[in-house]
Amino acid sequence: MLVVSLAGSPGARSRSSVLLGEARQWLNAHGVEVASWRIQDFPPEDLIQARFESPQVKAFVEHVHNADGLVVSTPIYKASFSGVLKTVLDLLPERALNHKVVLPLATGGSIAHMLAVDYALKPVLAALKAQEILPGVFADDSQVSYESETPLSSALAERLDESLELFLAALARRPKPVEPHVLTAQLTQARWSI
Repeated sequence: MLVVSLAGSPGARSRSSVLLGEARQWLNAHGVEVASWRIQDFPPEDLIQARFESPQVKAFVEHVHNADGLVVSTPIYKASFSGVLKTVLDLLPERALNHKVVLPLATGGSIAHMLAVDYALKPVLAALKAQEILPGVFADDSQVSYESETPLSSALAERLDESLELFLAALARRPKPVEPHVLTAQLTQARWSI
């Protein structure tokens, strides 16, 4: 099972990246392979100029194509997810998340930003035809620490574990897509009776 993680913070150090890092560790501990991507992995000029042929963009698109699911994290700025994350998502093909399960993670200065995941990020993920978008996890800044052995508050760690359990279950029940040539072969070789 392959999951792509995408850290959507423009900063090298961010609470949303800490939250995503904890999710990656949990998934790895449960036998899930995680391909990790950060905004910093993309040259800024490729994002600004929408270079679909960029080697990094092509590699990212290929990882997403081969993945069973996506975990995306973002800080919430001015009641929405990060603009640079939107730029990366815009480089994905129209149906890039078809047959994929998505778990959104977000952090913000206060719980007043909690609904930004639902009204800002989820519509973009739905437009990419995600099969299932889970409720996700929102954390306010007080629940995530940079310099602690336990970077998440106990309440947040519990919510993240529950969401990851749901994510793993959704990945397991996800229908496997059938390649068009296989379906055509099955239909032409089928015995029909009336």
